[in-house]
Amino acid sequence: MIIRNRPKPLPLRNLDAAIPRLPPTFPNLPRMQEDVKKQQQGYSGEKKIDYFLDNLAPMYTILHDVYLRENNKNFQIDSLAIANHSIFMIDSKNYNGTISFNTTLRQLTRSDGKLESGFENPITQIKNQKFHLQNWLKERNLGHIPVKCFVAIADPSTVVRVEGSEDEVSQYVVHAAELPERIMNADQQYRNKGARKLPDYQIGKTMLSECGEFDIDIFKKYGMRLANILPGVICPGCGLRGMKRIHSGWWCRKCQQKHYHAHWQALADYLLLVKNTITNKECMWFLGLNKRGTATRILKKSGLTYDDKYRCWYKKK
Repeated sequence: MIIRNRPKPLPLRNLDAAIPRLPPTFPNLPRMQEDVKKQQQGYSGEKKIDYFLDNLAPMYTILHDVYLRENNKNFQIDSLAIANHSIFMIDSKNYNGTISFNTTLRQLTRSDGKLESGFENPITQIKNQKFHLQNWLKERNLGHIPVKCFVAIADPSTVVRVEGSEDEVSQYVVHAAELPERIMNADQQYRNKGARKLPDYQIGKTMLSECGEFDIDIFKKYGMRLANILPGVICPGCGLRGMKRIHSGWWCRKCQQKHYHAHWQALADYLLLVKNTITNKECMWFLGLNKRGTATRILKKSGLTYDDKYRCWYKKK
């Protein structure tokens, strides 16, 4: 059973909301646009790997994008499969071209045919995450559970080379399509060694109850201020900011299209970037409305909850 689906990462959602609302002259805009491409590539790779891992859902308990806390430190796991006798951690990687693992220098290099780049060894990364997960399990009297980790390669065309010990790398690195079989075989081996049958669903629910969501402060990272965030409803068709409200819809002066629900994204942007509550007055300003009644009707249909005490709207968690 899949008890936690993969959400779009919050840092990526924040960047997607912020970039169209920044002035073209904002100094760090090119850097933000480049970071969005990288994060979107990573997210796409994770979704590709989920496709194969989710085949195990009828047998095992699956959680995606797990963010837990151990010994006052947060740690993140791309995916977890809680099998019958063991737990499997999966670190998703979406590399293009050829990647080379150097087992002596503990380094990964990638070549696209033109440029060679170095990266931190993902095997080292997943081993560190395994250490945190094992401690987390011990704190809950679950330290007896075997934990195994894999580095899953999303793109089947990615060529994997090894400088050094191929056996060491092959223990961890696997193409996404092979992941289910590798997990099932490994779990069977743990069973043959006498590992106990796990209450996988209960363990998964415990993790889910403590699971947070990774985030970064994009204002601090990119030197943004609230004053940099420009208001207005953005046209879903052409991307122009500042649609005009007419006859229960929104009209774009650039592409001449009319959209009836373009304001939903603007409200979501406000709650992500500005603050997690919104008043009628703030709604009028951010959406460019001149009638309080229109703002009230929009907010009532938004799915947000009204707080009578503070006279504002917010999204329930």
